[in-house]
Amino acid sequence: CGRIALERAGIEVDNYFSSEIDKYAIQVANKNYPQDEDKRLGDVTKWQDWNIDWSNIDLVTGGFPCQAWSVAGKQLGDKDERGMLFWTMLDIMKKVLEYNPRAKFLIENVKMKKEFEEYITFHTNQALGKLVKHLINSALVSAQNRQRYYWTNIEKIEQPKDKGILLKDILEDNISNLDKFKLSDEAIDYMGRLRNGKPRWEYHTNPLNGKAACLTANMYKGVPYGVIKKLYRTLTPLECERLQT
Repeated sequence: CGRIALERAGIEVDNYFSSEIDKYAIQVANKNYPQDEDKRLGDVTKWQDWNIDWSNIDLVTGGFPCQAWSVAGKQLGDKDERGMLFWTMLDIMKKVLEYNPRAKFLIENVKMKKEFEEYITFHTNQALGKLVKHLINSALVSAQNRQRYYWTNIEKIEQPKDKGILLKDILEDNISNLDKFKLSDEAIDYMGRLRNGKPRWEYHTNPLNGKAACLTANMYKGVPYGVIKKLYRTLTPLECERLQT
């Protein structure tokens, strides 16, 4: 995704290194950028063994696992093993800056409680020096509500202009040869379950005219109906009646 963003921004990339262990993510990367297959660095926790020219790196990005920090998770922070990768990321970025003080870094994570956000900001500043922090909702440039924090030493970053993109604008109809990728009406309904500013009984009304909720890795198994049923059970009788009609 980092490489796609750089290309769309018109920034030429000479070498792009990535650290990934998920086999499906690696398959996608190799399909899109087969020339980079020999630049997959593998397990990020083994970064000290990487045989790369650190001084030749101009930009390093990191999106450490959000499960430990998100309000949707257990919120254990770096007491969660996954949350410890925050420190691994800082170590790598610090290494890059030691060899190339002019290098830029960009860190991304979910909108989280203030305590965690201040914790990450403080320790990133201590490790990497001066930084700026931004909260940007990708709904401005996509069909999905996705509020994310960005910490960086890139000073000039502005809020994107709202492009007004809705879920209905990105769904494709003419994919007759790709039936296995089609979503059912129920799946689309589930994608539209989070409708900011809408009463609960309208969560599943015309989701195409709103923003999509986040899609999870297990969506290929089908719509998690348990989640939808749980929502139905939390509605009042009046809300249920309005939903039925």
